[in-house]
Amino acid sequence: MPLPPLPPPRALLPRLLGPLKGAVFFTLLLALILACNLAQMLSVPLLLVSRRAVRAVNRAAGGAWWAACDLLGQHMLGVEVVLSGDDPPPRENVLVTANHQSMSDVPSLFRLARRKGRIGDLKWFVKDSLKYVPGLGWGMMLLDCVFLKRDWRRDEPRVRAQLARFRQERIPIWTLSFAEGTRVRPKKLAEAADYAAAKGLAPLRHLIFPRTKGFTLTVDSLRDHLDAVYDATIGYEGGVPSVQQWCCGEVRRVRVHVRRFPIEALPQGEEALAEWLRARWYEKDALLDHFYREGRWPG
Repeated sequence: MPLPPLPPPRALLPRLLGPLKGAVFFTLLLALILACNLAQMLSVPLLLVSRRAVRAVNRAAGGAWWAACDLLGQHMLGVEVVLSGDDPPPRENVLVTANHQSMSDVPSLFRLARRKGRIGDLKWFVKDSLKYVPGLGWGMMLLDCVFLKRDWRRDEPRVRAQLARFRQERIPIWTLSFAEGTRVRPKKLAEAADYAAAKGLAPLRHLIFPRTKGFTLTVDSLRDHLDAVYDATIGYEGGVPSVQQWCCGEVRRVRVHVRRFPIEALPQGEEALAEWLRARWYEKDALLDHFYREGRWPG
């Protein structure tokens, strides 16, 4: 079963200080994202001169905001993100696939991206509706993120076109995909168990089966541009926090276990890659089972 929600703090002082801390945190990030968006908008006319220059401005703007999220989370909110497992080399072009329990999963992965010199190169597979959100959505459009309508017949052509641009223009990328497509909830786990039974598969205890089409298309399309695939498993202590609890400093520690797979080690072809990803999910499920029982990753 998925980890239950993180309970609110029992002591009175954290209950009182949390909302105040969250308000300051939100205000700082809002001011910074407005400044970053202004820089991004001012870069648009440069498209007439140099796409490379536009990309450099947007990389710096996006990297500044994401780094601020991580640094303020660490030093102001007191969130400790503990990285373990493989220690990948810096500045690789990678596809990162991770389990998805909460919106707090997103800032949990900023630490890894920042340490590896890729915080400004984040590319996201996100809902199409987000591109209409002022600030966040507009900025992600200028950062070459991939917007999905969750209808593969409509999504596949645009995904292929975006991936082709990454490859042809040799754009540095640190692409993040929550392959489950949604956050894990008891109802989703029950549906996943029914799916496993119908397909004759062993059920997953803490995860839902990954959606493989986006993963297989990305790997096959970018095989000569990616250095590796990172499999990140996110484990929370004490319960899964909401993004509000994260912003209020109620999260003390998050553990992220990283496994690096060189791109040349991945199989060829859609079905073989889909099976490879499902195998990683069974391993990830075992990792989480150990973590929930023992409070640490195996080994």
